[in-house]
Amino acid sequence: MALSPHDAPAHPPAHGPLWPLALAALGVVFGDIGTSPLYAIRECFHGPHAVAVTYDNVVGVLSLIVWSLIVVISVKYVLFILRSDNNGEGGILALTALISPHGHRAHAGRAKLILLGLFGAALLYGDGVITPAISVLSAVEGLRLVAPTIEPFLLPLTVGILIGLFAFQRRGTAGVGAVFGPVMLLWFFVIAALGVRNVVAEPSVLWAIDPLYAVRFFAANGYHGFVILGTVFLVVTGGEALYADMGHFGRRPISAAWFALVLPCLLLNYAGQSALLVARPEAAAEHPFFQLAPPWAIAPLVILATFATVIASQALISGAFSLTMQAIQLGYSPRLDIRHTSSDARGQIYIPAINWALMVACIAVVLGFRSSSNLAAAYGIAVTSTMAITTALFYVVLRERWGWSPVRAGALCALFLAVDLAFLGANVLKLLHGGWFPLLMAGLIFGLMTTWHTGRRLLSFRLASASKPLGAFLDRTEGAAVMRVPGTAVFLHSNRHGTPPALIQNVRHNHVLHARLIVVTVVTADVPTVEPGARAALEHLRDDAWRVVLSYGFMEQPNVPAALAAIEAPGWAFKADTVTYFLSREKILPSRRPGMALWRDHVFAWLSRNASGATYYFGLPPAQVVELGTQLPI
Repeated sequence: MALSPHDAPAHPPAHGPLWPLALAALGVVFGDIGTSPLYAIRECFHGPHAVAVTYDNVVGVLSLIVWSLIVVISVKYVLFILRSDNNGEGGILALTALISPHGHRAHAGRAKLILLGLFGAALLYGDGVITPAISVLSAVEGLRLVAPTIEPFLLPLTVGILIGLFAFQRRGTAGVGAVFGPVMLLWFFVIAALGVRNVVAEPSVLWAIDPLYAVRFFAANGYHGFVILGTVFLVVTGGEALYADMGHFGRRPISAAWFALVLPCLLLNYAGQSALLVARPEAAAEHPFFQLAPPWAIAPLVILATFATVIASQALISGAFSLTMQAIQLGYSPRLDIRHTSSDARGQIYIPAINWALMVACIAVVLGFRSSSNLAAAYGIAVTSTMAITTALFYVVLRERWGWSPVRAGALCALFLAVDLAFLGANVLKLLHGGWFPLLMAGLIFGLMTTWHTGRRLLSFRLASASKPLGAFLDRTEGAAVMRVPGTAVFLHSNRHGTPPALIQNVRHNHVLHARLIVVTVVTADVPTVEPGARAALEHLRDDAWRVVLSYGFMEQPNVPAALAAIEAPGWAFKADTVTYFLSREKILPSRRPGMALWRDHVFAWLSRNASGATYYFGLPPAQVVELGTQLPI
């Protein structure tokens, strides 16, 4: 189905010059999928579930690889999914926000879709742990070909490389891309050249472009062929990361890099490894990828592969940062320390807590599984599940956002879903061989996300129930023994209609009101960014009191002082140096009140205690902040 100009929504302007961004994208977006040749072919013909190394099997597997890259990555993700961006932002949470406008209560069917999208996001974290581990470990294992005595040092070396990778993240996506992009450009040229060198010697493998060879492979191998499909999936594991990282660079640079460089180089390398196996079946017992090179080039290739696999980890790490920021703004995660690493690109961020948590989990996975083959047995089930969920959500976007008919949208998504479910079914067989690990991790993260979201909703409801209208509260202070002091007091409150608890406590216990009062509510829109002109909505309550609602996108970090200073309205005056900001800090008390199970109350209380402070998150000057605590049963 061809896209017409009216099928997809309009997109925001590009992030910058096309080809420099495409080069930077090589180092962030395509690292994962670009290093799959290190282990994908090998795992099909080596190990307990391997098929025999015959010409028909080799060309059949190559045909499956070729058409997987075309259907899943080229057609599904690059041509379609990347067009379903949320104002330039990608990833499964951005897709979920498209089908569920923030701030509207969803009906039962839509609520299930939202939970499905949330679980897909949780699955990506599981994938983000395994990807760096298997990528780096598979490259380091190539050192065995050069120095067999290095075996005892492979795991420590892998751990050391992972520590260095995560320590490097503080430089930000732009810094990472500037360093990694040229390295990946060299990597793709080298793997293409190695592939061509071997295809020239055995050109018959190019018949794999005929999908009938894939059909014959399944017919000849039956159930065993279906099992191999779970290994073939390793060639497309970077698809979801590609979508999640779209906000860093934009759709056009990613698409250009894929079709102009990445796809041709991958196809040439997979064809070269297949040609090598046809000529020398015994190469399957070693690393076919490294056997593509002449003996003198193996050592430099191992070094380049190690650099490339370090870079491969970047796609999921950057995606995890973007995903976490979206989760915070959409109300599915506590506030965390988010550092913007670029003054030009809003999507380039670094989140220390996520970075170090991923590092610890990656090291634990390496030490637990101990080899890339063991990790390959656990790899795939999380990504295939997320891909299937993405297809289901994309159908809703096609219907509601693009205006496609049920037949047209259903036909396209049925094709994508058939491929997704075939890969998922094959990967489910890995469940007892380590596939349980990413599912367990995803389940824990999903539980934390839903507990936080439900807890905040209950807390808001109970605060709203106990809250009094702001106008009525101010009226009661007129004749009361309340001292008025100079300056402006800004009270932050999540309920745009009620009276902030900090304001009530300040009057009740301190008997003080400032000369000017501003009550601020920060809300998150269902788009990544909000135009500056639409940032603030003002309500003039009386001469000395204002209510302000500030709107931010789910990829923006609020800055309350800057937003208030930018307001222009009759009678409005805001002098930053005379302002005192009042915050209410709630201490959550688990209880047996209806709402959540007691154990979830305790989890929510723990998350609340460890959330990043509102002072930093809202950009408030610490020296001008007063926090008033209150205890609330949940």
